[in-house]
Amino acid sequence: MKKLLFDLFPVIVFFVAYKIGDANAEATRAFLGGLGLPQPTGGDQKPGIYLATLVAIVASFGQIGWVKLRGAKVETMLWVSLGIIVVFGGATLWLHDESFIKWKPTVLYWIFAGIIFGAALFRRNVIKSLMGTQMELPDPVWGRLNASWGGFFAFMGLANLLVAFNFSTDAWVNFKLFGSLGLMLAFVIGQSVMLTRHLDKAPLDKEEKP
Repeated sequence: MKKLLFDLFPVIVFFVAYKIGDANAEATRAFLGGLGLPQPTGGDQKPGIYLATLVAIVASFGQIGWVKLRGAKVETMLWVSLGIIVVFGGATLWLHDESFIKWKPTVLYWIFAGIIFGAALFRRNVIKSLMGTQMELPDPVWGRLNASWGGFFAFMGLANLLVAFNFSTDAWVNFKLFGSLGLMLAFVIGQSVMLTRHLDKAPLDKEEKP
């Protein structure tokens, strides 16, 4: 549970900052302007997305700082996530264009998918390397599990783009937290059901061997 909350921390603070920023538009514009960030000439554009982007960048740095403070090793994907949020979030803030931050989840998901499928081309199973010490499964099952995770990340990247550029920013922010989390939980539950069926067979297969 702690690991899940840690991973979701930037997403949660993004959501909260977005709501606060839009509810206090004038104060948010003054705050962002005081930081030297470009502001639109018209006053009708909601500033919550820009406050949320700034807070998410700070939160991502905070995650890595917390890990280092505890003396633990920073995972590679945490560095990758930080790099993406800095680049796409920075472009959003400096160019005052929210389309950049909307691309960020898709880029991250597709990097995950690319790593999984790319490694598979060299006969390496990323999911097995991560979970192989926790369970024993036949190689065909590991292959299906690996492909399903790669496909899921590819799908999530596409789903993010569909919501981001076909619905309102409010809808996208809600999807970013609740929709993505719901889809992830549904996928994990489905994978767990599949794994349970195969794990139940594993002890029987061992007993049948002479």
